[in-house]
Amino acid sequence: MTANILIVEDEALVAWNMKDILEHEGFTCVDIAPDLDTAAQYFDSSIDLALVDLNLRDGLTGPQIGMRLSSKGTRVIFITANPGQIPDGVDGTIGVLTKPTDDATLMAAVRYAIGSAAGEPVSPPTALKLFA
Repeated sequence: MTANILIVEDEALVAWNMKDILEHEGFTCVDIAPDLDTAAQYFDSSIDLALVDLNLRDGLTGPQIGMRLSSKGTRVIFITANPGQIPDGVDGTIGVLTKPTDDATLMAAVRYAIGSAAGEPVSPPTALKLFA
C-alpha cells in the first residue's frame, strides 16, 4: 500500500514525527504545510490523503483546508487536540483523531483511509471518530 500524504501541521516536532512514521511505513510525505497559504499549493495536486490539524499558525484554518482538499478528491483525516471544534465534522472528510495519538493508531487510521478508498475490507481504529 503506497500513497502520497500531505501533513498540515504547524508544530514542527509533531509534523516531523508524523513524517518519520509515515515514511518508515513506506508512504510518501509530499510536504508539511503549517498554514492555509502553504496547503493551498496542493489544492489541485494528486494527494491521496491529508492529515490536517485544525488550529494552525494562521488560526482555525484546518476545516477550510480539509474542505478544499476533499472537494478535489483528497481523503482527509483531522488530527487535533480540540476535536470539539468540529463536533459535526466537515463535509467530505473522513473523521478526526484526538492528539496526542500513538504511532499504531495513526498508522491504523492512515491504512483505513487509503484502504477504504481502494475498496479494501478495512475497519477504522476505535480512536478515529468517523463523520456521518
